[in-house]
Amino acid sequence: MAISQEHNEVGQLPSFRLDGRMAVITGASDGIGRTFALAYARSGAEVVLVSRTREKLVEAQRSVEAAGGCAHIIRADVGKLDDIRSMEQEVLRLLKGRDISLVLVNCAGFGFTKAALDTTEEDWDRILDVHAKGTFFCCQFMGKMMIERGYGKIINLSSTWSVSTDAGKCVYGLAKAGVSYLTAALSTEWAPLGVRVNAIAPTSTLTESTSRTFRENEARAQRLLSRIKLGRFAEPSDLVGAAIFLASPASDFVSGHTLFVDGGWLAAL
Repeated sequence: MAISQEHNEVGQLPSFRLDGRMAVITGASDGIGRTFALAYARSGAEVVLVSRTREKLVEAQRSVEAAGGCAHIIRADVGKLDDIRSMEQEVLRLLKGRDISLVLVNCAGFGFTKAALDTTEEDWDRILDVHAKGTFFCCQFMGKMMIERGYGKIINLSSTWSVSTDAGKCVYGLAKAGVSYLTAALSTEWAPLGVRVNAIAPTSTLTESTSRTFRENEARAQRLLSRIKLGRFAEPSDLVGAAIFLASPASDFVSGHTLFVDGGWLAAL
């Protein structure tokens, strides 16, 4: 075991800048993914926006460029392996001949609340294809590139439902628990090869779809809100600090961790 090793000078401030990094963000056309893309671009990263809908991707690309950033778009459904392979080839094309560090952010996903007795095979396949299969194979394909370069950052999106329960969250929670487990398991394999794998686990976050769901069921929204000790739901912007930290050199000694950004939700368990 090596005792002497390179490390930052005592008192040296860590860097939270993302210059010299290319961040591939799935689910980047709206919600949390789009917020991350804008924040990463403003922090110096070149961003690659991945989503199923080209029109929304173009809108997100324009937003990034209007903020002074550089953005590429890839239309892909991460629930389909062929689409992930196509994404891999496009990223390889963008990387060709360039000395740049890779960051993968797996934001693609959707909320799901349905009673266990009402859940169908189609429901099961939809949720697991995106949150479990999609996350794993995006990690696998992008992880290969990072391992070849000897360095990389992967950030998966988990959830407080990965460790807590509520009516209707059985399958969604199972999928997100799998994301957190996958995060730790991949870190075990890849940290020695220079790839840091971590996850962010937010509480209920007010994206367009979540806000609509809460308006349709205000009683449930108030019940969930009562579990958040800071007294409000998260906004996508509340997750940005964690996302930049985990993508930046400041977190180079963090791997295999699920970071809860939950307003105190976990403290109540």
